[in-house]
Amino acid sequence: MSRIRPVRLVCLLAVWLLALFPADAFAAGNNVGQNVANLLKGYAGDLYGGIVAVISLVFLLNRRYTELAVFLFAAIVVAWMVFAPSEIAKGAEGIGKQVFG
Repeated sequence: MSRIRPVRLVCLLAVWLLALFPADAFAAGNNVGQNVANLLKGYAGDLYGGIVAVISLVFLLNRRYTELAVFLFAAIVVAWMVFAPSEIAKGAEGIGKQVFG
């Protein structure tokens, strides 16, 4: 019985806070999938930027400037494709309309 009492107390506190501040609890909405996707996209962008920075430092320290420029160009193109696919789709659609009428 001693283990159930703290659980009940926490549940009672949560219900009390929800009753006291309902607008704050539901203001963000409940689209959990979209929220998690945005969170992971932010983490992926930070991780990708960190990896590109470390590899760029290796090229820079070895004085391989031409390869550094090629790598950075490729990293920008890949990041654009991965993190902005809707922009690429709009661009491809525009090119297709220009070419095929």
